[in-house]
Amino acid sequence: MIGYWIGAAVLLVALALLVSLRVLREYERAVVFRLGRLHGARGPGPLLLLPLVDRMERVPLRTITLTIPPQEVITRDNVPARVNAVAYFRVTDPVRAIVEVEAYPVATSQIAQTTLRSVLGHVDLDTLLAEREQLNESIRKIVDEQTEPWGIKVTTVEIKDVEIPEAMQRAMARQAEAERERRAKVINATGEHEAAQALHDASHILSASPSALQLRYLQTLLEIGGDQRTTVVFPLPMDLIAPFLQRQSPAPDGESDAGPFRQRQHPAGDSDGDRPGRM
Repeated sequence: MIGYWIGAAVLLVALALLVSLRVLREYERAVVFRLGRLHGARGPGPLLLLPLVDRMERVPLRTITLTIPPQEVITRDNVPARVNAVAYFRVTDPVRAIVEVEAYPVATSQIAQTTLRSVLGHVDLDTLLAEREQLNESIRKIVDEQTEPWGIKVTTVEIKDVEIPEAMQRAMARQAEAERERRAKVINATGEHEAAQALHDASHILSASPSALQLRYLQTLLEIGGDQRTTVVFPLPMDLIAPFLQRQSPAPDGESDAGPFRQRQHPAGDSDGDRPGRM
C-alpha cells in the first residue's frame, strides 16, 4: 500500500515537471508573471515554471517584417494616390514590449499607417516619386520615436509602390515628352549658334587671304568628287564671263536678231515674175 502511494507521488511529480518545463530558443525570451506580478525576463534555454503560479509570455527578438496595408493619401498638390510600404522592427526590451503596450505588432502597424498618411500628405507628387529615400527616413524616425518607449526599434521603412490615377499618368507622360522636346530644341539651337559662330570666325580668316578661299573651294570639290557616283555642280563665276558680255553691242532698231545674215532685199521689178523671159 505504501509503495502504491510512493509510485503515485513520483508520477505526479514527473507530470508536474513535464507541465512546468519550458525550452526557449536562442532568439526567444520569456517574460514571467508570478501570481500576476512581473518576475522578470528569462531565457534562452530550459525554464521551470511553478504550476498554477507562474505564467509566461514568449517574445521573439528577431527582426519582424511588417507589411503596411495600402493607404489612400492626398498629396499637397491635391493628387490622390494609393501607397503601400513595408517596415522592419525588432524588440530590444521584452519586458516593456509586454508590459507597456498590448499586442505590440498591431500597435506598431497602426503607428506606421498613421505616420505614412501624415508625412505623405505634406509633400507634393513630384517629391513622393523622386525623393523616396528622404521620405523613408523621415517616416522611420517618427515611428521609431513613438515606439521607443515600448522597447521596439524600427530599423527600416520602405515605400514599395505608389499608384496614381491613369489620367494623371497620361498628363505626366505628356509633360515628360514636352520637356524632352524642349531640351532637343535648345540643343539644336545651341548647335546652330556654335556653328554660326565658327563660320563667322572662319569667314574673317578666309577674307584676309583670297587665295586661301580658292584653295578651300578646290579642296571641297576634291572631297566631294572622291566618290564616282557623286554629281558635282561646278559654279562659273560671273566675273569670268562679264568681259565677253560687254564686247557685244546691242542691235539697231528694225534689224532682226540675225545680224549680218538678215534677208537680202531685191529692187522693184526684179522678182521672178517681172523678169523678161529668155527667147
